[in-house]
Amino acid sequence: MNPTVSIIMGSDSDYQIMKAACEILSEFDIKFEKRVVSAHRTPMDLDTFAREAESKGIKAIIAGAGGAAHLPGMMAAFTYLPVIAVPVALKNLGGLDSLLSIVQMPKGVPVATMAIDGAANAALFAVRFMANYDQNLQLRLKDFIHSQAQNSRAKNDNLN
Repeated sequence: MNPTVSIIMGSDSDYQIMKAACEILSEFDIKFEKRVVSAHRTPMDLDTFAREAESKGIKAIIAGAGGAAHLPGMMAAFTYLPVIAVPVALKNLGGLDSLLSIVQMPKGVPVATMAIDGAANAALFAVRFMANYDQNLQLRLKDFIHSQAQNSRAKNDNLN
């Protein structure tokens, strides 16, 4: 079965953050691919990847980027597929530079932006999006949400 989500990052150093998205997608048995696609170092590869993603069965793209963080916006410029951005914290500005770069997309080129280093939520956002079109996935998502609520209640009980 072909992947339905692409997890892309500007550098392999971003994988330490982006692996959380891989773990969530695996938990939901969603096939995904992961790759380095740099907006600055390999812009032609980015263009080709974005233009071919839909024909390969990709339903959502999760893009992690640090620093100038052009990857999510450039990806959104080349495809109509939903792009979910993960600003990746770097040592100098703690990810604020990435966050501000990503959330300031111009009108007409939307990118859903998660919290700094929020790869797990990026994957869960993709799951929620795809669950609208897959009843089995929707049931699994509801179970996941219910489980989180139960865990929270148990922590409250343990606290008291």
